[in-house]
Amino acid sequence: MISTRKKVLSFVITVAALLILFLFAVNTGSLKVSVAELFRGLFIEYDSNVATIFDLRFPRIFIAMLGGAATAVSGVLLQAVMKNPLADPGIIGVSSGASLTAVLITAFFPAMYFFTPILAFIGGMIAFLLVYSLSWKGGLSPLRIILVGVAVNAMCTGLMNAFNSATGSNYSGVASFVNANITQKTWDDFQTLAVYTLIGLVASFFVTGQCNLLALEDKTARSLGVNVTRSRIVISVVAVLLASISTAVVGAISFLGLIVPHIARLLVGSNHKVLVPYSIILGAFTLLLADTLGRTVASPYEISAAVVMSVVGGPFFIVLLRRSKKNYGG
Repeated sequence: MISTRKKVLSFVITVAALLILFLFAVNTGSLKVSVAELFRGLFIEYDSNVATIFDLRFPRIFIAMLGGAATAVSGVLLQAVMKNPLADPGIIGVSSGASLTAVLITAFFPAMYFFTPILAFIGGMIAFLLVYSLSWKGGLSPLRIILVGVAVNAMCTGLMNAFNSATGSNYSGVASFVNANITQKTWDDFQTLAVYTLIGLVASFFVTGQCNLLALEDKTARSLGVNVTRSRIVISVVAVLLASISTAVVGAISFLGLIVPHIARLLVGSNHKVLVPYSIILGAFTLLLADTLGRTVASPYEISAAVVMSVVGGPFFIVLLRRSKKNYGG
C-alpha cells in the first residue's frame, strides 16, 4: 500500500520537473531568453525573440505534452481493459492503424485533411477490434494479444513505409505520420489535438471507477452488478480515441503507453482515480523529454521522439517481460 504522502510527493515532484523541462525546452535552440524576458515578452510588452519562440517552439512543446498525456492514459486504459500489463497502443497495433488511416487520407484524399483525426480514430478502432477478436479464444491470452498486435502493427507499418517511399519521404505529408515528426507543427495542429484530447481526457476520468472494477475477476464484477462487456467497450473507445488522435497529429510513439503506466503504478499505486491524473502529468513529461533530447543530443540535427522512445522502451519492455511473475506462454 502506497502512502498518501508518497503520492502527493510524486505529484509535486513530477509537476516541478515538467515545469523545469518546459523552461529548458523553450531555450533549446539558437534563441535563448531568461524566465523574466519570457514572462515580459508574453504578457507585458512585445519582444521579437519571445515572439519567434512563441510561434516556433511553443506549439511543438504543447503538442508533445498533450500527445504524451493522451498516449499514456490510453495505455493505462488498454491495460485495464485487457488485463495485460504489456498492452500499449503502439505494441498492439492501435497507433499503426490510426497512422495508416492518416497516411491514406493524406496521400489520396488531401481535401479531407480536416477530418483526419476522426478518420484516424476509426482506423485505430478497427485495428483494436481486429486484435481483440483474433486474440479471443475462450478468453484473452496476454501472449495472443501481443503476438496478434505485433502482426497488425507490422502490417500497417509496412504499408505506411510503402506510401512513404512512394511520396518521396516528404516530411510535410505522409512521412510526418510514419516518423512521428513534430518539427513543423503549428498552433493549428495544437488546436486540433487539444479539442479531441481534452474530450478524451475528461472522459477518462469518468471511467476510472469502471477500470478499478475490471481489475476484479469477471464473475466477481458481475456479482457486484457491473456490466463487464459494456464497461470494456466504453473504456476501449476512450482509450482508442486518445491514442488515435495523438497519432493523427504527433505520429505513432511506441512504448510510451507501456512505460508511463508502469512507472506511475510504482509511484502512486493502482487506483485509477489517482493513476489516470498522474499518468497525464508523467506522460506529458516523458514525451517532452524525449523530444527535447532528440533536439539536443545530435544538434544541429534532430532525432525523432519516436526513435528516442523506441531506444529506451525496447529494453524496458524486455526487462518487464523477464521480471513478470505471470507466465505469458499460457
